[in-house]
Amino acid sequence: MVDTRFHRFAGTATLGAILNAAGRSELLPLVAKDDPVISGVAELDLAGQDELALAAHTDYLDALRETTAGAVIVSQALRDAVPAGTMAIVVDKPHHLFADILDQLYPSNTRSVISAGRDDLGAPILERDVILGSNVVVGAGVEIGRGTIIGANTVIGAGVTIGRNCIIAANCTIECAHIGNDVVIHSGVRIGTEGFGWLDFGTANRKLPQLGRVLLQDRVEVGANSTIDRGALGDTMVGEGTKIDNLVQIGHNCRIGRNCIIAAMSGLAGSTIVEDSVLMGGGAGTSGHLTIGAGSVIHGRAAVTKDWPAGSKLAGAPAQDIRDFWREIATMRKLSKGDKRG
Repeated sequence: MVDTRFHRFAGTATLGAILNAAGRSELLPLVAKDDPVISGVAELDLAGQDELALAAHTDYLDALRETTAGAVIVSQALRDAVPAGTMAIVVDKPHHLFADILDQLYPSNTRSVISAGRDDLGAPILERDVILGSNVVVGAGVEIGRGTIIGANTVIGAGVTIGRNCIIAANCTIECAHIGNDVVIHSGVRIGTEGFGWLDFGTANRKLPQLGRVLLQDRVEVGANSTIDRGALGDTMVGEGTKIDNLVQIGHNCRIGRNCIIAAMSGLAGSTIVEDSVLMGGGAGTSGHLTIGAGSVIHGRAAVTKDWPAGSKLAGAPAQDIRDFWREIATMRKLSKGDKRG
C-alpha cells in the first residue's frame, strides 16, 4: 500500500465517486450494483478488501488469482482470473485508468516530498549524538537514530526514517525511504527519486505516478553518485550487508538480496530481483522483470535478459553461461585465423 508519510491521500471514497472525479463516468455502470469503498491502492498480493489493485499483464496472473483486493482493474484477457469476491473493472488500457485513479487519490500537486508543507507529520525527531553538517535540510516527520552523521548540503525529505550509526555524506538527497542501522551513503547519492515509468511510449509519454518507497536494510553501503529509484507502487528493496559501488542505477521495484556486491556503472532495470550473495561486475546490466538466482556471478559488461537459476556464472551480451561464452570466443578465434595448412 502507499505510505502516506510520503504521499498525501485525498481520502476514502466509493469507487464510483473516484471514477466520476477522474473523468471516467462511462465506467460507472460497472460499479452501479455494488459500489465498493476504496481507502487506498496496493499491489495484488498485499491489497485488502477496501483497496484497489491493477493486473495489466499475464505475468501477474498467479497474484491476481490469489488477491483479496476489493476491486481490480484488468484487461479482458485476465477477466476470468479475478476471484469471486473481487470486483473486476475491465478496460482496454488498464494502466491508463489506474494512472487516472492514482492522480485522484494521491494528487500530483502533493508529491513534492522534498519541499515543505507536511506539517501533519510533526517536527523531526533526532536521537542523541546525531551530527548535522552545514546547510543540511531535514523535512517534517523525519526520524534519525543515535550516532548518525549527515554531511553538508544533504537534504532529507519529509517522513524519511534513518537508523542508528549511519554515515550519510555531503550533497545527498533522500526521499520516500526507510533506512536501517549502520548504513553508509557516499556523496552525491540520490535515494527515493521517481522511477522511470511511462505510458504511450514515443507518443504522449505520460508519466505513471511513482508512489512507492525505498527500503535499505542494515549495513548497506551505497557508492558515490548512485541512484536508487522508489517503487512505482510497492518498494525498492536492498538487503542487509549489500554493497553498491559508485555510479550504479537501481530502477523502481528492484529487490536486491543480502550480501550482494554490485560494481560501478551497473544498471538494474525496473522489477529486477537479485537474490542473496550475487556478485555483479562493473558495467553489468539487466533488462528488468527477471530474477537472478542466489550466489550467481555476473561478469563485467554482461547484459542479463532472462531469468537465471541460483549459482549461475554469466558473461556476454546477451548474457549466457560463461562456459558457452568462452567456447564461442574460442571458435570465433579459430575461424578468424583460417586454415593455415599448405
